[in-house]
Amino acid sequence: MTLSRSLRLPIAARPAMTEFAGSRLTCLRGERLVFVGLDFRLAAGEALVLTGPNASGKSSLLRLMALLSCPWRGEITWDGAPVAEDPDRHRARLRYVGHLDAIKPVLTAEENLGFWAALHRNAGPERQARQALERFGLERLAAVPARYFSAGQKRRLNLARLLLAPAPLWLLDEPTVGLDQAAVTRLGEVLAGHRAAGGMVVAATHTDLPLPGARHLHLDGFAPAPPDRGPGPDRGPGHEETWS
Repeated sequence: MTLSRSLRLPIAARPAMTEFAGSRLTCLRGERLVFVGLDFRLAAGEALVLTGPNASGKSSLLRLMALLSCPWRGEITWDGAPVAEDPDRHRARLRYVGHLDAIKPVLTAEENLGFWAALHRNAGPERQARQALERFGLERLAAVPARYFSAGQKRRLNLARLLLAPAPLWLLDEPTVGLDQAAVTRLGEVLAGHRAAGGMVVAATHTDLPLPGARHLHLDGFAPAPPDRGPGPDRGPGHEETWS
């Protein structure tokens, strides 16, 4: 299955020799250090998979990349320019899909996507909405209100929005949650098309993703060191302590 021309990333939006990077990033949530000294680099057409145990900072790093929060230390750049200097421009070049599905339950599947297409000033939003539904195997549910959708169907409908708002950078948080194998395959085709057009993908996951050739960033390798509590009154030189 191939992407129709109307759903391909426009030539004007394709990044040329683009680099998205982070340097010496430290993330602080409340009073807890999540990760320290983290670096990443991503070029046009590449994919980066974020892995690690719960609370290692996968979602937090995606939020930093999307400028939904700010690093405590370090810097994120686009072609060498700090993204924080022009946040509106950076947000315009990315699409973020988080854990929550951004759909209106009272609208049908086609109405949800038609609204999204019209919001981004697409020509023929109804036609493009139908094409996006087909790409994710939802065409038979086009006229069904989203409140009747299963969790997996809602997830597919949410992911279909990516096809209606072209942007070079896709940030995806656990994109395969709730998807069966057929839907994962369809997602893989969409991701491959995006990368072939010069787009970038950063995805957080606990499972395998359909991103061949992607690099992996293991966030548990950037966990802060436990504080040095010293020997203390009850801990002599031979005392051993386990941190959890």
